[in-house]
Amino acid sequence: MAASELYSKYARVWLPDATEVWKSAELIKDYTPGDLTLYLQLEDGTVVEYKIDPRTKNLPPLRNPNILVGENDLTALSYLHEPAVLHNLKVRFVDSKLIYTYCGIVLVAINPYENLPIYEADIINAYSGQNMGDMDPHIFAVAEEAYKQMARDERNQSIIVSGESGAGKTVSAKYAMRYFATVSCSSGETNVEERVLASSPIMEALGNAKTTRNDNSSRFGKYIEIGFDKKYCITGANMRTYLLEKSRVVFQAHGERNYHIFYQLCASSHLSEFKAFKLGCADDFHYTNQGQSPVIDRVDDAKEMRNTRKAFSLLGISENEQMEIYQILAAILHLSNVEVKDQSADRSSILPNDAHLMVFCELMGVACEEMAHWLCHRKLKTTSETYVKPVTKMDAVNGRDALAKHIYARLFNWIVGSINNALKSAAKQHSFIGVLDIYGFETFDVNSFEQFCINYANEKLQQQFNLHVFKLEQEEYMREEIPWRLIDFYDNQPCINLIEAKMGILDLLDEECKMPKGSDNTWAQKLYNTLLKQNAHFDKPRLSNRAFIIHHFADKVEYQCEGFLEKNKDTVNEEQINVLKKSKFNLLPKLFEDDEKATVSTNKPTSIIGRSSQTQRDNKKTVGLQFRQSLHLLMDTLNATTPHYVRCIKPNDHKAPFTLDPVRAVQQLRACGILETIRISAAGFPSRWTYQEFFSRYRVLMKQNDVLSDKKQTCRNLLEKLIEDQDKYQFGKNKIFFRAGQVAYLEKLRSDKLRMACVRIQKTIRCWLARKKYLRMRKSAIIIQRHVRGYQARCYVQFLRRTRAAVVIQKNVRMWLTRRQYRQQRSAAITLQCFLRAYMARKQYYKLIFEKKAVVIQRWVKGWLTRQHYRRIMAAVVLLQSCARRMKAKKELKKLKVEARSVEHYKKLNIGMENKIVQLQHKINEQHKENRELSERLSAVEKTQSMEREKQSREIENLRKSEEEARRKAEVFPSLLEQLSFLQHELENTLSEKEAHNSASPCNQEVEELNMKNNMLSTEKNELNTLILEQAQQLTGTEQFTLNFYSSQLEKDLSEERSRYQSLLSEHLHLEERHRDLKEDMNFSISSTKSGHKRTDSNYSSNSSEFSQTLASTEGEDSPTQTEDENQSTVDLSVLLKLQRRVKELEQEKQSLWQQLDKREEAQQEKAKVRTETPQRTVGRAELDLETLKRQELEYENKRLKQDLNELRKSLTNENSEALPPAPGSVPYKILLEQLNSSNEELEMRKEEVLLLRSHMVPSDLSSSSSCWILLLRSTDIHTLNEDGELWLAYEGLKETNRLLECQMQEQERVLSEKYRKLLEEMNKLKEEKEQQQKLLAQNLLLPEDARIEASLKHEITRLASENLMSVLYMSCELMEQHEKQEKTMRKLKKQLKFLMRKVENFEGNHMTLSLYAVILAVNITRKEKDYQGMLEYKKGDESRLLKSLVLELKPRGVAVNFIPGLPAYIIFMCVRYADSVNDDEGVSTLLNLTITSIKGVIKKRGNDFEVVSFWLANACRLMHCLRQYSGDEVYMIHNTAKQNEHCLTNFELSEYQQVICDLAIQIYRQLIKCMEDILQPIIVGCMLEHETVHGVLGSKPTGLRKRSTSLPEEGAVTVEVLLQHLGLFHTTMSQHGMDSDLIKQVVKQQFYIICAVTLNHLLLRKDMCSWSKGLQIRYNVWQLEEWLAEKELADCGAKETLEPLIQAAQLLQIKKKTEADAQAICTMCTALTTAQIVKVLSLYTPVIEFEERVSTTFITIIKNLLKDRVESSTLMMDAKKIFAVTFPFMPSAVTLETIQIPASLNLSFLTRV
Repeated sequence: MAASELYSKYARVWLPDATEVWKSAELIKDYTPGDLTLYLQLEDGTVVEYKIDPRTKNLPPLRNPNILVGENDLTALSYLHEPAVLHNLKVRFVDSKLIYTYCGIVLVAINPYENLPIYEADIINAYSGQNMGDMDPHIFAVAEEAYKQMARDERNQSIIVSGESGAGKTVSAKYAMRYFATVSCSSGETNVEERVLASSPIMEALGNAKTTRNDNSSRFGKYIEIGFDKKYCITGANMRTYLLEKSRVVFQAHGERNYHIFYQLCASSHLSEFKAFKLGCADDFHYTNQGQSPVIDRVDDAKEMRNTRKAFSLLGISENEQMEIYQILAAILHLSNVEVKDQSADRSSILPNDAHLMVFCELMGVACEEMAHWLCHRKLKTTSETYVKPVTKMDAVNGRDALAKHIYARLFNWIVGSINNALKSAAKQHSFIGVLDIYGFETFDVNSFEQFCINYANEKLQQQFNLHVFKLEQEEYMREEIPWRLIDFYDNQPCINLIEAKMGILDLLDEECKMPKGSDNTWAQKLYNTLLKQNAHFDKPRLSNRAFIIHHFADKVEYQCEGFLEKNKDTVNEEQINVLKKSKFNLLPKLFEDDEKATVSTNKPTSIIGRSSQTQRDNKKTVGLQFRQSLHLLMDTLNATTPHYVRCIKPNDHKAPFTLDPVRAVQQLRACGILETIRISAAGFPSRWTYQEFFSRYRVLMKQNDVLSDKKQTCRNLLEKLIEDQDKYQFGKNKIFFRAGQVAYLEKLRSDKLRMACVRIQKTIRCWLARKKYLRMRKSAIIIQRHVRGYQARCYVQFLRRTRAAVVIQKNVRMWLTRRQYRQQRSAAITLQCFLRAYMARKQYYKLIFEKKAVVIQRWVKGWLTRQHYRRIMAAVVLLQSCARRMKAKKELKKLKVEARSVEHYKKLNIGMENKIVQLQHKINEQHKENRELSERLSAVEKTQSMEREKQSREIENLRKSEEEARRKAEVFPSLLEQLSFLQHELENTLSEKEAHNSASPCNQEVEELNMKNNMLSTEKNELNTLILEQAQQLTGTEQFTLNFYSSQLEKDLSEERSRYQSLLSEHLHLEERHRDLKEDMNFSISSTKSGHKRTDSNYSSNSSEFSQTLASTEGEDSPTQTEDENQSTVDLSVLLKLQRRVKELEQEKQSLWQQLDKREEAQQEKAKVRTETPQRTVGRAELDLETLKRQELEYENKRLKQDLNELRKSLTNENSEALPPAPGSVPYKILLEQLNSSNEELEMRKEEVLLLRSHMVPSDLSSSSSCWILLLRSTDIHTLNEDGELWLAYEGLKETNRLLECQMQEQERVLSEKYRKLLEEMNKLKEEKEQQQKLLAQNLLLPEDARIEASLKHEITRLASENLMSVLYMSCELMEQHEKQEKTMRKLKKQLKFLMRKVENFEGNHMTLSLYAVILAVNITRKEKDYQGMLEYKKGDESRLLKSLVLELKPRGVAVNFIPGLPAYIIFMCVRYADSVNDDEGVSTLLNLTITSIKGVIKKRGNDFEVVSFWLANACRLMHCLRQYSGDEVYMIHNTAKQNEHCLTNFELSEYQQVICDLAIQIYRQLIKCMEDILQPIIVGCMLEHETVHGVLGSKPTGLRKRSTSLPEEGAVTVEVLLQHLGLFHTTMSQHGMDSDLIKQVVKQQFYIICAVTLNHLLLRKDMCSWSKGLQIRYNVWQLEEWLAEKELADCGAKETLEPLIQAAQLLQIKKKTEADAQAICTMCTALTTAQIVKVLSLYTPVIEFEERVSTTFITIIKNLLKDRVESSTLMMDAKKIFAVTFPFMPSAVTLETIQIPASLNLSFLTRV
């Protein structure tokens, strides 16, 4: 294929760029061979010219088609080069928010700097068991591949995670370990997975630190081996660490931190246990304040400290050991603040009172003086002597820091060893998966010894990676049997030899370290002299003599030689170590045990001190040697395993989420070997298609004649036509291999073919549209012309008509105007005359009136003047008279005063006084007499009034009698309102008669007034109600919606509670089974140690009887003693039943509280009822007295008969009597026996009469008793009445009648007052309601219309809710009362039945003693036809045989085909009925417990067989329904026939067993769902997603190296029909087993939920499935499922609703996704999908053909903004393990028990029908 074909106009290429590395451009002119310039246009419209190098003639790299961009695997790209890789990663990371991408065998992971919801447990479950190419790239997919290959190939695996600091290596390794801990199970030991995961926070705290590039950078490498047993369950783990960065302990650059543990310790210094460490803020210590960045954003060091301590505890490190670790770390911090001072130029010292030194020595348990001495001095040894030399301040500080680094390194190694001991397992390790978390290639401005070692390790890993990639390529070509040639790839062995070979860099470094005066400068000169000209990978900087350059595979790095020797030697003052070894601190000597062992081993062969020290110094391994050896060991381990690679990329240096810096990304892609992998793939055949994939994709390039039956030959013929150069492709056994660029060329041909087809279709459609538009326009023009001409003709006719009409109008208007003018003038003249004449008349009238008024005024004035004159004269005359009379009176007064002074006058006065006193005394006596007469008259009046009262009472009696007669004559009792009106009428008659003697009562008037007011209020209420109803009609829809919402919310809460209970029950049952298994294992292990012991069937029966003991103990009855094992094993079930009983008791207490509340509210009503019943009781009291007398008489006779009977018995059985008892058969004996029988019969009759009289509570007719009393009163024959006490009876009856009448009068008055009070209350209530309604209406009128509707709606909802609540409470109280009454009645009847049974037994015993003398005669017995009672009799001990034949050995298929459904359940219940009929409580409990245990055993043993589980679920439900149906409860009895009600249980209440069997049914149901899920899970994805009904244009895209396992249909591939066949089989099986229809609907609903959840979860995790065509296919598959539901008549089971999320996801794939209106439509449509799911589907949307477009990030942002207010779960995946709460509604059986026969094939001949 020539370059001119590829570099044609509109072809897109990549141009190098300084900022973006690569920039896209488009050719605007075709390229012809020989051109030196390409004319290009950038994406921003800029036109540029690209100069081609005439020597190399290299053209710019081509850009892949858009359809290949964003692929999961970079090897699926047609053009494999650096810009294509970078662009693909950018599209996936920035646009699609996907952080994982495959690159062949490598997983590229880009750090998003944001928490993503893609690591939950449901994601792990989704990836578990899947092939690597079936799902989107993920760290879980790599972990699953490693786990699967370990199990399949039985070969150890390794996951190598690498990348630079901040790329996310530690997090990736952590998630890989979490995956292994989740998908595997621990073997034997507990919490192994948790302990493996707990090592991560400890290692992060001790080995991670904040750097300028990463807040949680691992400053060491680690390799964790996770061990597995033969069942591939985790047994333990082991950790190896590499090259801890010890220098960070004593130094940190600006913006960095020390290791996290120091800051966590300082943040927790306020705790009481850390007070002894005397710590403070991190800024107070030199080792933690150098970076001036003690705090990390969004990190709480105190909280992290708690997590670290929790992890230590989980790993088994005791609290004391933890405190020792923290004590050493605190001592290191105090050591950093020890101040060294200069004494002279070569001498230094530490103050003896240095506080930090004292704290350090106190914490470390060493002598302060000795440590201070050796910090400032050094011991030197020679061959002859040893002397101590002081050191300078700089050397002392370096020694102090070296000591701190050494202590921390030792502590770190000790903790790693402790973790390994905690993770070590006693079980044998079969295989392991290693996770390597190691530093990536590093290059800084200043690179030292640490960077050298890191890059050396990466060189080794890169070499191993290259060899593995090449090996895989070679194996692939050999497997497909295609010719191949050696691929040239970069070999970095020379660079490795430069570092580790003999006389290499490390060798020279170790040699220099052994020299006495070796230094960094001399070592650098040796490097230059030895390696500079001999190795091309070594170079020297131009401007430095203390540095060197190494050309690594990723880049060249310059290393500074300063510090290499010191770091390589890692020296520390031995005397300081010796001081620490003398410590009393327990942990500290353990840290230096290795040093002591090494010292002992080196001292053994020597005898001279000098030689031993020299040998020790020589044999001490340098850091470089140790690292090289550990690296070789690591490489040997990796080479012995199958490696899996994860390359972590840091997208930017600013930690911005989802932002990719192209320059930094390209650097890391080159450093981690991704581009090398691409280069190796591009050198061979990177694009690989199966023949089926190729045929489906490029079918459009073939003609009909080219398609053959052999698809391989068809593909061969097509490629020979399309690609001339046969070296560009190769045909393998199963795949076609293409060179780089060939797939892009085929895609171009395919898109051109489709484009031409589209153009042809568009041309035809546009022609048809234009022709159609022309015909429509021509037809429209003709119609318009016709209408216009008609319109013009109509306009002309209308003009003529208007002209003629105008002439006529003008004539008439002129005539009308003239007539109107004449009439106006005439009317004006008449009006003027009228007004003038009226004015003259009014003027004359006013004149006459004025004259008349003047005359009247004159008359009145003259009269007034005359009266005034008369009054003045009269006043003067009266004044004169009064003066004269006053003078005369004065004179008379003087005369009387003189007379009064004389004595005679006084005497006259006294005589008059005595007479007056006598007169007064006489008057007093007369008044006393009058008073006595008045009192006598008053008493007489009172007597007459009492007589009148008696007459009134008699009249009232007559009225009452007439009222009673009227009531008796009434055939039907009147209603409550008629009774009220009747009583009011009678009351009016009574009051009218009483008016003759007493004053009339105003009660009737008040009643009438109240009735009138009541009527008025009722009318007002009706008006208000009509108004409210009118408003309510407008709000009915909203109200209904609110009520539906509340009801649905309540139903949802109920279902959640039910599901929570069922999940807890399933967990309990799971733990119970686990406990039983462990117990069986323990028993087996114990029994195996005992000789001669074998397990028999008795173990089964003894275990099955445990449950019966628990239930028997709960019923309060004595249970037989069991063995120790049985008592121990019954704990769980008894606890369960006690908890259930406690729940029931709490519910009963709650119901009783509600009942008490209701009773208190109804107390007044009950009192009123009692008061109304009192007169009725009084009426019948007289009759009851008679009945009492009769009863007493009968009791007396009964006693007498008993005495006669006792005397008779004594006479018969008296041994001391002189006369012998009559012999049996004699005449006296027969007579006595007849008397005895007659007396017994009479006694029984008397008993019945007494019981009837005692229970008789219905009063006789009052009229007969009252008439009797009246006759007795009117009788005059006293002697006749007095016979036999009849007079006394009459007298008592009279008194009773009087009391009755008085009570009736009082009751009538009370009733009237009560009515009056009720009417007042009702009136007040109506007034209040009226006021409330008026207030509500007034408020509503003031509110706006919306608020008015809302307020009225709230008011109406409140009112309806209160009314509904009261009605529900009232009904529930009534039901509870009825239930309690029924229970009380049942208890009483049971007690009476037991009492009567005991009496019968006693009587039979007595009868047997009497019948000892009777003659036994032979009697012939005739056999009757047996009437079966629906029971099966069995012997005690046959329960095990019964259940063995009926449960353990039963085959469900035979029962389902040959017998009635539920036959085992019927047989078991008939046996239960027999045990109930014989009152065998132990037999009932034993049988039911064995049944439950047997069914559990069958489910446990054959739980994977859907037919078995379905069969026993149906039978368990049928047994539960039988226990309910025949329990005797009225709730269930109403569904039974009369015959079935006769079969109810009589002695035992098995409600607790109903709950236990219900729990068993729930357990079986969950097992059924699990079994069904295991069957459907492998085929759901293939049926719903991967299978395509229509192939052709919308074929699949290339998938790269990671091929999908079932990406295309092949022979035997699963289809939707296969899924429907499984569903039909499930439904048929359940129907044959007689499963309830409601339960079948619940199972089908659960099936469809599983289908929806699994399909949607895979859709969300598979980018290749998110396309328009796949949405169409999903909708078609869902339609087939809905058709199946309609066919099975299951459309109303709720299964369709469970498919709604999948339907909406399919619609989301097909709907338009461009404008904001589209976003609104999506938000309205996708109500069943969460926001995360919608965004995920839109992000994953992938065009399959070039005519589709990707969803823009702007549109996704609009969707997020529209959905941000949604309140929903943030989880991405649907919970595929969710099981809906199951309910078992009561389903009565129409099968009668007496008709059931036992088939002989069941081997139940030991059962007998009863």
